[in-house]
Amino acid sequence: MKRSEINEIIRKSIILLDKNNMRLPLFAYWKTDKWKDNKEKIFTISKVMQGWDVTDFGSGKFDECGAVLFTIRNGDVNNKSIGTPYAEKLIILLHENEQKIPMHCHRMKTEDIINRGGGTLCVQLYASDPDGNIDKTANIEFFMDGIKFNCNAGKVIEIDKGNSITITPGLYHAFWAKKGGGDLLVGEVSSVNDDNTDNVFAQPTGRFAVIEEDEDIEYPLANEYNKL
Repeated sequence: MKRSEINEIIRKSIILLDKNNMRLPLFAYWKTDKWKDNKEKIFTISKVMQGWDVTDFGSGKFDECGAVLFTIRNGDVNNKSIGTPYAEKLIILLHENEQKIPMHCHRMKTEDIINRGGGTLCVQLYASDPDGNIDKTANIEFFMDGIKFNCNAGKVIEIDKGNSITITPGLYHAFWAKKGGGDLLVGEVSSVNDDNTDNVFAQPTGRFAVIEEDEDIEYPLANEYNKL
């Protein structure tokens, strides 16, 4: 992805959130100079990777396979004194091309994926086999807002505004915004996690975007505070 594209995507994301009366923490609106002015104060933010995350998962097709994520709070999986004992993210998914977060599971993280507003959230589920790969035959037991459900492998669950699904370790899932329903604001509340180590993708996938620096950084991403 080009830096100019990432800068523009974040600007548009801020506008979309404002239209939906959603505000992020103060540092979400800091530009590079403000980050540099405060770099002695951001150890926790940097350590637990709070902040903006714009990724195409190495697809080169952001509008189809990608997302804007913002980590509002998180902790350190190796040091409970750093950050919070839970994590929270906001995820923006575009509906026109059913922008998708690709199929993956987590080694340790349990998360609630919540439709916070906009369109319809679609989630496809598969269990893991004993080797940790996708099991395309096993039925799945899962919870939505505390209610137990069962489904066949590969079932697509549609989640309306205000509702959520709980994803446990080893449960493969892909999710996207249903076309025609509007761009989607997704919440994620979870145990603390490390995006560098906890994600297991069904297909070879880059978690973070490879960036072509065609203009200056306007809003640093959560994995690049070392550039400040």
